[in-house]
Amino acid sequence: MQRIKKGDTVEVIAGKDLGERGPVVTVLIKADRVVVEGVNVLKRHEKAKQAGRQQVQAQIVEFNGPIHMSNVMLVCPTCDKASRVGFKVREDGTKTRFCKKCNADID
Repeated sequence: MQRIKKGDTVEVIAGKDLGERGPVVTVLIKADRVVVEGVNVLKRHEKAKQAGRQQVQAQIVEFNGPIHMSNVMLVCPTCDKASRVGFKVREDGTKTRFCKKCNADID
């Protein structure tokens, strides 16, 4: 089970976007990275292309780059604070995530 999942709200705790919050768009498991909306915005210059009969102009495209998981913390939906994530097994045998600050279930 992962500590951070797609759709979770996270807060950046290190880097140029320190303190910013946003929802997780993508989780890159093998690279230990997450893509957060509005964080680590990068620019890429694209050449002009011929797409069939239409000419696509050269442009500068902005996109959200990945950020390492160690640089973000999950924001608890109950207490609205960035906190560590713990795991516990319920009586019915399901494993859930919980906030270490307020002890509330996240899932």
